[in-house]
This record gives sequence, C-alpha cells and structure tokens, in this order.
Amino acid sequence: MLEKAKFTMIDESFVCQVCGKKVEKLGYTARDHCPFCLCSLHVDENPGDRNCNCFGILRPIAIEKAKKDQYKIVYICDKCKMQKKNIAAKDDNFDKILEIMSHPVKIKK
Repeated sequence: MLEKAKFTMIDESFVCQVCGKKVEKLGYTARDHCPFCLCSLHVDENPGDRNCNCFGILRPIAIEKAKKDQYKIVYICDKCKMQKKNIAAKDDNFDKILEIMSHPVKIKK
C-alpha cells in the first residue's frame, strides 16, 4: 500500500484574519502564513491537506535556524495549543522575525 503524501501544494491568495492585509500567492512554493504579521490559520494536519478542524490562529513564538539561509517560524495555536513549524518565506517581514528572535517564547521539544 502506498503512503499518502505529507505535502499538498496549495499556493493561494488570502486575507489575513489577524492583520487584515491581502496576501498574494508566493509563487515558488505554498503560501502558509501572512508575510506581514507572520500568523497562520490552523487548518492543516499535514502541510496543505486542510484536514484540521481547529481553525485557531497560529501565532509565531520563536524562530529556529534551519539550513543555510533558511529559518523556521515556530507557532502555537491560540485555540488548541498545538505547536507547528513552517519555513519562513523570502518576502516575510524581517523586522518581525528579528522581533520574535529577540523575545522568543520557550517551546516544547
């Protein structure tokens, strides 16, 4: 039996439910968070699958170094408290990333 893919490519425009700004498609991979406030919506169990019924706001609490020039944004859902990580996009608000790095919240491992 084949294992189901863990990533579904969905790159779509949306209006951020936190800051209200219009967010355009990313173009090179799936857009999964707002580049202005860095918040996301808890709708996926695996990236892009839209199988989660929580719909809480995923708020950035920390930034982790990934590989080379990449960073991961660590989120906590304000509704169910689940922690998730997403790779930062090239157009993310770097001042916001620095602000989060300066005041990270302790994350569970």
